[in-house]
Amino acid sequence: MNGKQVILRRWSGRLRTAEEVEYLAYFNRTGAVDYGKTPGNLGFQILMRALGDGVSEVTTLSWWESMEAIKAFAGDQPEIAVYYPEDDHFLVDRPPHVDHYRVFGGRINLTI
Repeated sequence: MNGKQVILRRWSGRLRTAEEVEYLAYFNRTGAVDYGKTPGNLGFQILMRALGDGVSEVTTLSWWESMEAIKAFAGDQPEIAVYYPEDDHFLVDRPPHVDHYRVFGGRINLTI
């Protein structure tokens, strides 16, 4: 394996579908800002899907240069999810952990 290794950090939780737009605005003021100001962050995406019964799943995918860069964002235990004060208001499910994956290839050309 040659080349630069990238780490994908994936977190998923659940929120009320009626609050998706409000949550996205909140996320853009909190997590998105912190991702952007952390050296070694290569970008992020946020995904949502309605599950029915008024609940939606939200997933964040963020790409990082290294586990050290992730630690600069998440602290010394990078497998522990990062939460913000108002997350209790929005999230009906707050998993305690995140997943990390080594990315070996692929290409995304996406602008939203």
